[in-house]
Amino acid sequence: MTRAAALGVAAVLAATALTACGDDAAGTADNPYNLLQAGVLRTGTLTDAPPNVYLKDGKFTGFDNDLLTAVAAKVGLKVEFVGTDFSALLSQVNNRKFDVGSSSITITEARKKTVDFGNGYDFGHFGLDVPAGSSITGFDQLAGKRVVVVQGTVQDDYATGEGLDPVRVPDYNGAINQLKAGTADAWIAPAEIGDKSAADSSGKITVAAKLLSPAPTAYAFAKGNDKLREALDKGLDEVIADGTWSRLQAQYYPGRSIPADFKPGSGTVPVPAASATS
Repeated sequence: MTRAAALGVAAVLAATALTACGDDAAGTADNPYNLLQAGVLRTGTLTDAPPNVYLKDGKFTGFDNDLLTAVAAKVGLKVEFVGTDFSALLSQVNNRKFDVGSSSITITEARKKTVDFGNGYDFGHFGLDVPAGSSITGFDQLAGKRVVVVQGTVQDDYATGEGLDPVRVPDYNGAINQLKAGTADAWIAPAEIGDKSAADSSGKITVAAKLLSPAPTAYAFAKGNDKLREALDKGLDEVIADGTWSRLQAQYYPGRSIPADFKPGSGTVPVPAASATS
């Protein structure tokens, strides 16, 4: 190959690379949201955190995941769920292993440094789960106790902020097993997950107390993937307006009161009364 020809090939390759980078940033006609696969929302989630996100009969389900499926449908997308550990989820989203993260993720300033968040779709409480027969009745009794948390969660942040030096485990099953085995004095959990775990423990675990979580939960997106985030925020408002959000609340959190000042989505859409039927 002559020097002139080689330079010509290099120029073409450089132009192709620049064009590819531009398409990746802006999306293309058949992939306007810059997804890993056009038309498919690849979603990182957990397998062991009912009623929020979990596997049932080989299918990913739970409030967060069912809601996301409904939201994605409004945008014309199918959802492909993939199980992962919560401690890795946010970095995997920002590194584009996943298009979105779905796992009852509480918005915090620290997490905003890693990912972008959509509008809040749920609120929550911290639950304090303890072994049956424990003398612990409140969050103010945890000093000096062996407290377990799932690594990287907002409950981890809370425990650390309270100076508790918590024992960190990678998933919810790890925390539950420590309580059942008596190797932990308490588990600070998302309240709904803590409630379900206690109910399924055959009397080995009880819920000692609850504490309102400081911020809403939202889906996580890679930094700068604004088109996808904005599209799903719009879809979220649509499933709030058509009653899907309220139906899923009643299905997964029966009897749970919604704080008067909590407004899901953009906060501009009236929320129909909850009903367990579609």
